[in-house]
Amino acid sequence: MNVPLLDLKPQMDALREEILQAVTRVIDSTQYILGPEVSRLEDAVAEYSGASFAVGVSSGTDALLVSLMALGIGPGDRVLTTPYSFFATMGSILRVGALPVFADIQPASMNIDPDRVAEQLKKDAAASRLIKAIIPVHLYGQCADMRPIMELADEYGVAVIEDAAQAIGADCLYDGDGREEWKRAGAMGTAGCFSFFPSKNLGGIGDGGMVTTNDPDFADQLRIFRNHGASPKYFHSQTGGNFRLDPVQACVLGIKLKHLDKWHAQRRRNSDLYRQYFREAGLAGDLVMLPSEQYAHAVGHGQYNHHIYNQFVIRVQKRDQLREFLTSRQIGCEVYYPLCLHQQKCLEKYDMPAGSFPEAEQAALESLALPIYPELRPEQLQYVVETITRFFRP
Repeated sequence: MNVPLLDLKPQMDALREEILQAVTRVIDSTQYILGPEVSRLEDAVAEYSGASFAVGVSSGTDALLVSLMALGIGPGDRVLTTPYSFFATMGSILRVGALPVFADIQPASMNIDPDRVAEQLKKDAAASRLIKAIIPVHLYGQCADMRPIMELADEYGVAVIEDAAQAIGADCLYDGDGREEWKRAGAMGTAGCFSFFPSKNLGGIGDGGMVTTNDPDFADQLRIFRNHGASPKYFHSQTGGNFRLDPVQACVLGIKLKHLDKWHAQRRRNSDLYRQYFREAGLAGDLVMLPSEQYAHAVGHGQYNHHIYNQFVIRVQKRDQLREFLTSRQIGCEVYYPLCLHQQKCLEKYDMPAGSFPEAEQAALESLALPIYPELRPEQLQYVVETITRFFRP
């Protein structure tokens, strides 16, 4: 049985005619730069995310980059983030000339650990090294523990840029002050950065991104920086870039956004089936560590997207051997991520050797993403688990 890691064709087939009509509308309009399609999507994403404003940009990477630029972060500044993420999280920091510093992850969620964030902030403050921003990553579709991170940001006067590239629509539980409150990814920090790369839960037909914010002045700065720093046209008080969202992408994303919560629910259904099959096989918690659901205990009647499962990532011993075994049996799987950010060659000169962040490094050795996209059939999921069972119990 063939079980691809991701198959976009069923989703596209269902929406094909509507998308073709919308793209034709853009072509016929001759408004090919920004325009009403982008504005409509910005309004819809802001409302969906619970933020006051949204600014469309050219990619998730550029969402991070333009947010750093709009905050005035540059050479000599330090930005605190996780060592376990896609390279764009760190690459954007390096591109503005700042230095990334890291806090280790929580082993269960694989998101940045607020206790380690507190330690690093205290350490840098004691050494008079000013951290200008924190970039927590909502990894694999589940929000980082944002309440303590936001409290630390307030204490140290630090901006927060949420890297929500994998987490549009994911909800985070705030449980401080004796009450529970839900916040959505992108609505908590100074900026929320989203990617519309085709593999995301809300994916375009090419690159695209969005920045959300509750600060009107910051939103204005984002719009200026995405358009070469011009305000008004041809007058440049600062240097920006060409970070504009394409209206063709905007019209496609606007169509897909209407279906997003249904797709989230289907991904969670697939997660539930995986958990059932792994338990029945006697693998869960022993040979296979299943993804944690940090906020599931507080969810009632499915009204919150406590996890949107952009990826379903298990942790196993002999990960590389299992990956080869699954691939040989036509099961798609992927390692996100095989090398931590602090171990990348471009950071060699900063002397962050192996062992600096042990939880992240261990996750990089054990994590493996299995197929989770909405259109998977139960028998495909069962085949995945049966094949993993045969690997561990031949």
